[in-house]
Amino acid sequence: MLNGCNRPDAIIAKAFKHACLAAFIESASRMNVFFYGLFMDEALLGRKGVSPTQAEVGYVDGFQLHIGERATLVRSTGARSYGVMMTVSPDAVKELYAESSVADYVPESVSVELTDGSKAEAACYNLPADKLTGTNAAYAEALCEVAAGLGLPEAYLAEIRRAAVEPAKAR
Repeated sequence: MLNGCNRPDAIIAKAFKHACLAAFIESASRMNVFFYGLFMDEALLGRKGVSPTQAEVGYVDGFQLHIGERATLVRSTGARSYGVMMTVSPDAVKELYAESSVADYVPESVSVELTDGSKAEAACYNLPADKLTGTNAAYAEALCEVAAGLGLPEAYLAEIRRAAVEPAKAR
């Protein structure tokens, strides 16, 4: 019960969920993070001081990949986005997302379906809708190369290739 109400409204519920995720991130020694952009590249993460202990390809339903200046996932019914769930230290993730180019990204909880059919909860850092800007064909091309190296489905690679030649727009 919040402020005498039997049900919190959607805004309070969303804020509560975000606060709970933030508290979990602070207290965990390792956490699952779903990466869908260039951070899927373990070598790139290593150069940034992030050392995953586990990495598994998977997907999240209900999110559409959007490529602007950088990549983000946007909620979209019926959509599916692929990426890599990695187990990493919360401190390394906090430092990673402190970089100016990704500082506006915020974590949200997602359910990741892994290639073995199992599911796992993970934090997924996304750019708020009001921050979606620009296009970046070079980023899309680099992302396509990383995604192909991970063996992501051809239809998904084609979606990334289209983003490299078409202006980004929220779908």
